[in-house]
Order: sequence, then structure tokens, then C-alpha cells
Amino acid sequence: MAGFTLPLDLHALAATIRAAPPATIVTALLGILLLNFTSLYLLITLAAHHPRPSTPSERTYRTITPSGTPTAPLPLPDAHAPDSTAELTISVIVPAYNERARLPAMLTEALEHLTTAHPDSWEILVVDDGSSDNTETRALEWAAEHPRATADRLRVVTLSKNRGKGGAVAHGMRHIRGAHAIFADADGASKFSDLAALLGELKRVETDGYGIAVGSRAHMVSSPSVVQRSFIRNLLMHSFHTLLHTVGVRAIRDTQCGFKLFTRSAARAVFRELRTEGWIFDIEILLLAQYKRVPVAEVPISWHEVEGTKMSLVRDSLRMAWDLGVVRGGYAVGVYKVGPGGPGRE
Repeated sequence: MAGFTLPLDLHALAATIRAAPPATIVTALLGILLLNFTSLYLLITLAAHHPRPSTPSERTYRTITPSGTPTAPLPLPDAHAPDSTAELTISVIVPAYNERARLPAMLTEALEHLTTAHPDSWEILVVDDGSSDNTETRALEWAAEHPRATADRLRVVTLSKNRGKGGAVAHGMRHIRGAHAIFADADGASKFSDLAALLGELKRVETDGYGIAVGSRAHMVSSPSVVQRSFIRNLLMHSFHTLLHTVGVRAIRDTQCGFKLFTRSAARAVFRELRTEGWIFDIEILLLAQYKRVPVAEVPISWHEVEGTKMSLVRDSLRMAWDLGVVRGGYAVGVYKVGPGGPGRE
């Protein structure tokens, strides 16, 4: 701009920079970058998620005897132990927080499929995430009403304090007996028999015992159940997908579907490192799979809207955006560790 002059102090600064040796300028720039990195590292360290250790009672379960009575608390196996091996074909993890009303229908649907497709080689782990509505009691009552779910087929684990859906799933995954493990929402929104499709895709992509198959509702984007949602809900959904693309989760179109299947090795590799216990834990699963080179298949499934969601649309969306930034930043600057596991990474 004509007649424009820099203030005297900026002139002096410019002259000082021109007179400074190149090594001094480089050192100053590196110092600024180091200061910025250190500040970011400290900020993410303060905001990082720190899952609480499980208590002794949380490492036990209750089930129903063949005579229909509840057992005393029994010790759970540790699937993260080096000598741990599979005893069954499939483990089903059901995180449940105040799900007394919706849980029985979901369990009944799962039972019908499991007893047909995987007779005598399945288990269901209901992880009661600190419920206040006697979810644990209702799950055991349901098992007593269904003889095929007794004799250690259904196990109920009760967390003494709410951890969030991600924490409940991670806890259940640590105590599986199956060669494969799936977590499924307690509301029964996903058609459980679609497990067969996930298993088929998982076997197709599995590499060195590692693989993940995620249920997807992306093919339903034009269906009435999605189109008829409120404007604000669809706006938040599309904004969230844009944010995911920005942080590097691009291959999977539906990251939040609560129907994800893992090989035993993949479950151990991912959930051993998982830090997030809230809604965003699905994203950290997919990020860890990328970092560990675990193959992931996205599989269309049947799904329907179910009333009774525990999410607060705006509050939890803002929380998810914050948690996503913390998770992505945590791995970027080294606050979060990827750890061993994955094809060729033992």
C-alpha cells in the first residue's frame, strides 16, 4: 500500500533478522517449534483419558446353574494373558447401562442365532456398567427363563462404577473365551443374525490371525429412518463425518455402529491399548487398527431405530468432538502408545 511504513520496532526486528547468522535463525525457529510441541504435549497429557483399573469384584461374574439358581461370584479368565487360548467359537459382549427394559428382547434374538449357528460353542457377557435399575438381576432372571442360556453360557459382569460404553466393552473384551468376539448394543437395533455376514467378511480379510469386521448402516443413508431424523441430528452427523475425514478415518463410512467383530488376536491388540471409555471409543478402535495394520472390513447390516437412547444429542456431540481431538493428538505427539500387536508386529 502506497505510503505505508512499518513501525520502528518492526524495522529494527527485520534488520536484526537480516544481520543474524543463518545458524542463529534456524536455532530460534527450532526453539519456537520445540516450545509449541512441548506446550501441545503437556496440554494433551492433561486432557488424556486414563481408564481406571478394574476392582477385584469386577474381575468376577455370575451365571445361572442348570437348576436355575444364580451362582456366587466366579473368577473371569484374562484374555490378555500370554498363555490365554480360545475355548469357544464366539463371545458376545453386551454393554448395558440401565437396560432392564430393552435387554431381554436383544438377548432372546441373540440366543436364537447362537444356538443354531454355533451350538455349544458360544457365550454372552453382559457387562452391567454401574446400572441403577437392576440390569444385572434382570439378565440373570432372563437366563433362568431360557435353559439354553444356563450352564455358563450367559455371564453377567457388574462394574461397581459407570465407566462409559467404551470402558464396558473393553472390560468385556478382556475376559472373553471365544476365538472371535463381537460387541452388540443392548437395544437390539442391529439384526443379530447379520453376525454370519460379518464372520464371512472377517475370514476373507483376516491376516496372520488379525482382522476386524464392522457392521455398517451407510447403505441406509437414504432410508426413512435416516431421512426422517431432525435437521439438527443430520447436520451433526454430517459434520462428524467431515471431522473424521480430517483426522484420518476415511476408509470406514459408518464408524459408530454398535456391531463390531474381532478375531481374538485383534481384540487383544486393540483393547489392550484402548484409552477412551466414552462414545468416541469406536474411532480409537479404528485408529489403532490402522496403526497396527489390522485389516478392517465394513459390512452392511440390517438396523432399525430403537427408542430409549442414552445420548444427549448436542452435549454428547460436543464431547465426542473434544475426545476425538484428544485421541488423535495423543497418538500424533506420543502421549498415547500404539503398542505391540498386529500382522508382523508381535
